[in-house]
Amino acid sequence: MAMIPTTILTGFLGAGKTTLLNRILQEDHGMRIAVIENEFGQENIDNEILVQDTGEQIVEMNNGCICCTVRGDLIVALSNLAQKREAGEIQFDRVVIETTGLANPGPVAQTFFVDEEVGTHYMLDAVVTVVDARHAMDQLDQHEEAQRQVGFADKLLLSKTDLVSEEQLATLTARLARINPRAPVSKSDFGRAPISEVLDLKGFNLNDKLELDPDFLLTEQAHEEGHVHDEHCGHDHHHHHDHHDHHDHHHGHHTDDIAAFVFKSNRPFDTAKLDEFLGGLVNVYGPRMLRYKGVLFMQDADRKVVFQGVHQIMGSDLGAKWGENDVRGSKMVFIGKNLPKDIFISGLEQCLV
Repeated sequence: MAMIPTTILTGFLGAGKTTLLNRILQEDHGMRIAVIENEFGQENIDNEILVQDTGEQIVEMNNGCICCTVRGDLIVALSNLAQKREAGEIQFDRVVIETTGLANPGPVAQTFFVDEEVGTHYMLDAVVTVVDARHAMDQLDQHEEAQRQVGFADKLLLSKTDLVSEEQLATLTARLARINPRAPVSKSDFGRAPISEVLDLKGFNLNDKLELDPDFLLTEQAHEEGHVHDEHCGHDHHHHHDHHDHHDHHHGHHTDDIAAFVFKSNRPFDTAKLDEFLGGLVNVYGPRMLRYKGVLFMQDADRKVVFQGVHQIMGSDLGAKWGENDVRGSKMVFIGKNLPKDIFISGLEQCLV
């Protein structure tokens, strides 16, 4: 059987995840989607009381979707759904997992790589994060969870854009691009995002299209010119982008703990050196490395090498052949919490041939 594409839908409290889900569950789109409401984390006491309920309640919707509330073990829920599907008891083509508003999507994403049975049946398609345009600036200032949800995203959907000015929207969009330059942004007011903006994004697939906001690369380069790498590298330049923001007293707050930086080079990597260096990075900084992805130019290789990872789990794959007219080079993006950009950059430079 083909693997079941799975979308993780995340976003801070009140961002509009449930509005979007309800629309997916009721719209006549012809897809059979299993939705898992993953209520985990704070409800340990409830779990003791609700043990008799954990034999999941599966509700069939009018449009053929099914809905299933899970408290506790996501691996068990996914395995049960796969078994019921194979036995012909229920039918679905894809899964959407909605996390709670305070959840860190990292452990949910890792489920697809650490559990063998889940990895056999399911393919993680993308992490989609709904961002409340009205409240996001404050949420990003105050809650690391909100930053993590943005940092993990393969796609960002902005809700409540009708409640903010164009200028506020531009300020927020610039900030989101600094935290996560590889996630495209689109609008989802009142849950009205086209299904194609949520499903089949292939954001987690290893492919050689490294989605990066071109403006992000420009601002990085402009700031780097004439700039010595020091421990402030990853942070100080945030203020350069906030001059549109009328809240001057906020300037100090927008130095987000979670941020992104890019490494680029037209020289090839030495394979052994790079393997050793990346392995060391993941060992030391893995818990703080939310997402990382890149297209690599390796010595003596006629194909691109694509690599990506979540925390300590890293994988690589052969990509397409380098074309005759391709400018060969490597491009890597790292998104994480207080990562020492200078150590990453100088270490990668030492791995070049």
